[in-house]
Amino acid sequence: MAALPTGNTETTMNTFEILLPHYDFSERHAIIIRGQASDILDAVAAFRVQNDPLVRQIIRLRELPGRLMKRLSAPPLDLEDFTLLARTGHALAYGLVGAFWHADYGLRSIPSPDAFMAVREGDLCKLVLGFTVTPISESRCRVITETRVLCLSDKARQRFTPYWFLIRPVSGLLRRRMLWNIRRVVEQQS
Repeated sequence: MAALPTGNTETTMNTFEILLPHYDFSERHAIIIRGQASDILDAVAAFRVQNDPLVRQIIRLRELPGRLMKRLSAPPLDLEDFTLLARTGHALAYGLVGAFWHADYGLRSIPSPDAFMAVREGDLCKLVLGFTVTPISESRCRVITETRVLCLSDKARQRFTPYWFLIRPVSGLLRRRMLWNIRRVVEQQS
């Protein structure tokens, strides 16, 4: 996995500065969860789209054109399709590389963090989905999820930009639902 700084929460916020310091698009969401950082990160790692009926339906709708055109036959996109890039005591980061505006997401195989870092050109985008957990008391943490996207060429940026503005509101809803589900799981276990 990529070498990440360890230590205080301020340092763990630098995860993105190592994995994707420059980017073209981003979004960020936060929530307060009663629980410990390790339990929260475990719940993030265990999250599956199939566990949330609304998120599952949104992903199915997004993938419908690809399935109708027979360009997409894989199971619905889920967190397990991302490559784990890094995990510390307070941060977790996943990556994808692809032409996300394509019906099948145009995903490229990135079997390791080093493979993710090595991708530097092509009409593709690199995406990092990260979670940072900041303790705010003995029993509560602030959880921030951030998504960053870097377009590796002008052509990729031209194609991704309208896609981003179309999916960004839905993407934000998905991230908030994910955070709510993680909070529910962690707080039920506490």
